[in-house]
Amino acid sequence: MKRSIALCLALSPLISHATCPDWNSAQAAEELQALSGQIAAWDDAYHRLGQAPVADELYDQARARLDAWNRCFPASATTAPPALASVGGPIAHPVAQTGLDKLAGASAVQAWMATKSGLWIQPKVDGVAVTLVYRHGRLRQAISRGDGSHGQDWTASTRQIAAIPQQLNSGADLILQGELYWRLSAHVQAHAGSRGARSQVAGLLNREQLQPADATQIGLFVWDWPNGPASMVERLAGLDALGFTDTARFSQPLANFAEAEQWREHWYRSPLPFASDGVVLRQGQRPPGARWQAAPPAWAAAWKYPFAQALAEVRSVQFNIGRSGRITPVLNLLPVRLDDRTIHRVSVGSLQRWQTLDIRPGDQVAIALAGLTIPRLQEVVWRAAERPPVQAPLTAEHHPLSCWQPTPGCAGQFRARLAWLSGKQGLALSGVGPGTWDKLLQAGQLAGLLDWLALSEAQLRELPGFGARSAATLAQRFSQARQRPFAVWLRALGMPPVPPAALAPSWTALAQRSTQDWRQQTAVGPARAAQLRDFFHHPEVVALRERLQTAAVPGF
Repeated sequence: MKRSIALCLALSPLISHATCPDWNSAQAAEELQALSGQIAAWDDAYHRLGQAPVADELYDQARARLDAWNRCFPASATTAPPALASVGGPIAHPVAQTGLDKLAGASAVQAWMATKSGLWIQPKVDGVAVTLVYRHGRLRQAISRGDGSHGQDWTASTRQIAAIPQQLNSGADLILQGELYWRLSAHVQAHAGSRGARSQVAGLLNREQLQPADATQIGLFVWDWPNGPASMVERLAGLDALGFTDTARFSQPLANFAEAEQWREHWYRSPLPFASDGVVLRQGQRPPGARWQAAPPAWAAAWKYPFAQALAEVRSVQFNIGRSGRITPVLNLLPVRLDDRTIHRVSVGSLQRWQTLDIRPGDQVAIALAGLTIPRLQEVVWRAAERPPVQAPLTAEHHPLSCWQPTPGCAGQFRARLAWLSGKQGLALSGVGPGTWDKLLQAGQLAGLLDWLALSEAQLRELPGFGARSAATLAQRFSQARQRPFAVWLRALGMPPVPPAALAPSWTALAQRSTQDWRQQTAVGPARAAQLRDFFHHPEVVALRERLQTAAVPGF
């Protein structure tokens, strides 16, 4: 019931494949081979070692990405090995474990349901699959999923698990297939995700000995009884009588697609005793177990929950520089859909994080939504085979006292200074924002932070992008700026913040303070005192003070 050998690849709502990558044949071959190898490594870790180095939803998207690239570059096409290629075992399953195809989206589900009858729905429990073999009602063998045909002998470990009865109240020979899961209390998948529950179980079962305390945390959900009654109703009743009560409790008949939607949403957002990553749709009637194969069947399929993460390709890396000189890397992405949003870019957070992750154009990253609205970089899923160089700004050249003019390399920080100066943190000039400053910059009117003070209404009217009305309004805002209080102007210029009680009524009084004088002020520590002293004595700041003094701004 985990990653199936065959995937339904209609993942276009989440992944943009409108255009093929701009690769030559050599790069295409290199990139396709690298992704194929990465998928094979994930499969081995997941199925053989019980590890999940990448989330299921990102794995699915990666396989879809490989298929899309194969269609773009048929001459270089490569196929990842079957997902279960490395996980066979010495023990043959008496009935093959089939796996499931994954239906991508409502339309695919509706199309699948339209050709079926007698349908049921169950949560897709996020655990590890197992086959249980009972002889005359007594547990004789437990076999891991393996490759679906052969698996490992888990009998010794499963004898410690109370959820697996050693003796049934029936003397029959039974074959059961189900999911061993990690017990969770009131687990809501929509909020908590899977929390590594599957890996927890897989890791324990791969040990030589299962500890009693761990065994009590493992539950069992039986999702099929291959040699049981023909009808679903009879199988559910029989399993319930045998003590496997979860199966009947979490199996519901379906009359139509609307009911399937309702149950999927219900289980996604309701407390459950296990993690689940979707729902399973299945026909009540299915072929006898002797005809099952280790491949996804036509009579059952999975409908995964909404993806919490989207796989996105990095197109370029840009570096935004803030007013204080902080450098923030931003990834420009091939547009990707996530939770009804189209995401074009995402912040890395800090220059140090970007350097640690070493993200380059062509890399594939995982994107989630913080608070359901803000794109957030989760991780690098895999790296492009080719690593084009990316030059980041030098941190030594950007700090709280750098870039007071739009000189080469300073445009970003200078623009951020202007936005701060007119924004609500500074002079609060209504209607004066980045767009206004961009027009003035493009017109060559801002060689310094305060050059706008000298612009008259008549001059503004002559500039591109300004009409008579907008010029008059802007001139009025600039005039109002001169009347702003001294403390407001200090904040707008970027003075390091201090409590109001630490301010003096004039620039001269503040500039005369030494570092030690500043330290005597309330809530001003050594670092802040040094920053304040440097601010009031920096040549660029002193020049701004003289400009404001000439403009008769109070306090300067």
